[in-house]
Amino acid sequence: MKQFLSTKDVANINAIVQQALQYKANPLADQHLGDNKRIGLLFLNPSLRTRLSTQVAARNLGMEAVVFNVDKEGWALEFEEGAIMSGNTVEHVKDAAPVLGQYFDILAIRTFPSLKNREDDYSEMFINQFVKYAGVPVVSLESATLHPLQSLTDIISIQESLQAKPIQKAKPRVVLTWAPHVKPLPQCVANSFAQWINAWGEADFVITHPADYELSEEFTKGASITHDQDAALKDADFVYVKNWSTFHDYGKVYENDPAWMMTNEKLALTNQAKVMHCLPVRRNVELSDEILDGPNSLVTTQAGNRVWAAQAVLASILRNNG
Repeated sequence: MKQFLSTKDVANINAIVQQALQYKANPLADQHLGDNKRIGLLFLNPSLRTRLSTQVAARNLGMEAVVFNVDKEGWALEFEEGAIMSGNTVEHVKDAAPVLGQYFDILAIRTFPSLKNREDDYSEMFINQFVKYAGVPVVSLESATLHPLQSLTDIISIQESLQAKPIQKAKPRVVLTWAPHVKPLPQCVANSFAQWINAWGEADFVITHPADYELSEEFTKGASITHDQDAALKDADFVYVKNWSTFHDYGKVYENDPAWMMTNEKLALTNQAKVMHCLPVRRNVELSDEILDGPNSLVTTQAGNRVWAAQAVLASILRNNG
């Protein structure tokens, strides 16, 4: 693996999933793979699980991890080519990225969409400019449209659950369901989950959401899509709960119907489905306490598996780049 921005950078999803599960069983199996290597973790917006899990993963491989909160500790960066920098930005990414590439063997970057201009966000300019100018492998810790480490983690968690308790089906029924939220959220996690489940190809995949919450077909093509949540949940084996704002009329909230919240009543429609969420979660808005604290919740397991997803990705990059 040369970099990690999406499924397109992974040759074999099942292979990297199994590598992650092997690291979970033996975290220090490759504790010297990253000796004398450094990873720079750059955050343009806050993080809890992504930051800490990637630090732990790097340490398990013998790497030194350096964290830099660009939005709080650094100069305001300019990303536009040919920009006349007479405004608030102080340093151009063309100048910053090559320097960071000299400091680190891998750069891991977390950006965030504005939710104001879809064309700008979906161009992925911020992370792509680092890829263009850094000169070292880049790992996405979430971008404007995708969250690949989270989605790899999600497949790891599904596969781990299936290995522990096989189901009597050729493929598990996996449902991505929209949930209410108090503010507009990006499409990143939903886009990415759809992209990875479709690329994985080992699930009966259904997406359910209210009218007007369609995601980009670039990521959802291959999934069944319905506005009937109850129908989607019928016989589901895994239910991924996530809010996202509108895509076509970009970044809006049209409705916040509490009936879309996942509850035990809705869980009864499923095949005793395991319930997933990327965290952080608004309790009793997106998911009820009874679900989050109940036996069907995979949420804490998912969060723990973030380490092993990051470790498998970093190990692959280290091996590919010597």
